[in-house]
Amino acid sequence: MAVTGGGNSAGQAAIHLAAFARRVTLVVRADSLESGMSDYLVQQIRHAPNIEVRLGAEVVGAEGDELLERLAIRDRASNAVETIPAKLLFVLIGAMPHTDWLAGAVQRDSKGFIVTGHDVDLGTRPAGRTPMSFETSVPGVFAVGDVRLGSMKRVASAVGDGAGAVQNVHQYMEELQKTASG
Repeated sequence: MAVTGGGNSAGQAAIHLAAFARRVTLVVRADSLESGMSDYLVQQIRHAPNIEVRLGAEVVGAEGDELLERLAIRDRASNAVETIPAKLLFVLIGAMPHTDWLAGAVQRDSKGFIVTGHDVDLGTRPAGRTPMSFETSVPGVFAVGDVRLGSMKRVASAVGDGAGAVQNVHQYMEELQKTASG
């Protein structure tokens, strides 16, 4: 099991998971835990015998047949990549949306959050109906969770977004069927 992130959320996750897992690998980009984590967490992590901390490192790959089996971790100083066994990866890397790969594909705000629903600039969207709550500037493409502009940045909210998006997808599919048959 692995956790990636250097803030309090990642530290809390590592401590919590260590109570259930034989081994937890904490992958931190920074060169110290202290740079982003409260002292009480740093101390708990240091005293947990089943938490291995990888400082100055980042996850650069994941492998497995049908489920996650291995992670590739790169040491940022040496660029050496090591593969470790992992069945789960918890990513707690902050509130930045990391959506640069979507530039030009869907409308995003200046910080990279994906614009959905009534916030979509209709000038960026093909003519027709207005987007549904979780629909992006591209008809039939939906966004949920922290990556969405205006999200609450909470797990429960992301789960609710997912449920709402499922309804949007069903509605979208019904519209497509009506268009195709009519």
